[in-house]
This record gives sequence, structure tokens and C-alpha cells, in this order.
Amino acid sequence: MLQTIVTWIWLGSGVLLVLTVLLHSPKGDGMGGLAASGGSMFSSARSAEATLNRVTWTLLTLFLGLAVALSAGWLNPS
Repeated sequence: MLQTIVTWIWLGSGVLLVLTVLLHSPKGDGMGGLAASGGSMFSSARSAEATLNRVTWTLLTLFLGLAVALSAGWLNPS
């Protein structure tokens, strides 16, 4: 039961991690230059980028930690 719940959390964190990585602004203009950014809930683009970086790193830590726990079999009842 616990392993199933942790597996679902792991899968969810993986999907959210992919989405947050895709939300990051590109360093060059590229395709990102085609879309104009409207108003946002953040006070500046720097604040939004810092928040997105923090969320991405948190999700990465959660994803990798759960991957190690699941692959090591620490959650299997013996």
C-alpha cells in the first residue's frame, strides 16, 4: 500500500518536473521570442524565474529521492 502511494507521488513529481522545466524561459530568443509575456502575478521576471528555479529544484530532489527509495526496495514489506 505504501509503495503504491509513493509510486504515484513519484510519477506525479516526474510529470510536474517536466512541466516546470518546460516553463523556464529560454536563454536565447528562439521560439520564446515569438510569444509576448502578459501580466503576471509576480512583481518581476526575475522573481518569477527565482520561484520557478526553487520549485524545479525541489521537485528534482523529491523525484530523485523517491527513485532511490523505490529502486532500493526500502518500502517493500519483508
